[in-house]
Amino acid sequence: MWTRSVRMASQVQVPRPRSQPLRQPGTPRGKGASPGLLPTSFASDRGIYIAIYPVWLRAEDRFREEFTVALDASLSLVDVSELSPVQRQYVERLTRTRLHQRVFHARVLRAYADRCAMCRLHHPELLDAAHIIPDTEPDGLPVVPNGWSLCKIHHAAYDANLIGVRPNLVIDVKRRLLDEIDGPMLRHGLQEMDRVKLLIPTQRLCQPDPKRLEVRYERFLAAS
Repeated sequence: MWTRSVRMASQVQVPRPRSQPLRQPGTPRGKGASPGLLPTSFASDRGIYIAIYPVWLRAEDRFREEFTVALDASLSLVDVSELSPVQRQYVERLTRTRLHQRVFHARVLRAYADRCAMCRLHHPELLDAAHIIPDTEPDGLPVVPNGWSLCKIHHAAYDANLIGVRPNLVIDVKRRLLDEIDGPMLRHGLQEMDRVKLLIPTQRLCQPDPKRLEVRYERFLAAS
């Protein structure tokens, strides 16, 4: 994905450090493609920034003291100037998605105080920002009311409709799962979640959207 300017959600502007040239010896001006961890960041909330790395240098504008970077290794050797309008639209859409998902993840985990909404696990490295309505749908926006913080096992179970959430925020575990006999993970990690009420943010604007909850719960029932 390409980044050029901070003015669009899909883009990030990175100032060029005056003491560090962008081009490596023997690299044509404006065509650098060296990978590296650069000081690239994206604001998720006031005073909070998300590091974007690794990125790949692709071009330099010395007059404006800016450079273009690719956020994805698959595009690190592509010349953006040769892309067709359709290809450019695709790359920009992909870039927006990548950046928005990073911001979505940070905002959701912050709203839920780095805890799983179902089991209260307090290890951010084991948490995901789960969508209520999938991001592949028009209403699946990367906003906090369309998400909650879930540990990886509960995120997978939720996406697979093994666990549902009622509009009153009470967890439903699929009947066949409740009838199974297996190890402690099934018993404690899934079966004991049945009828547990979700932990949600105290800030009203960050709480799950009731309409999205209804739509998603209907899908869970239809899949049961």
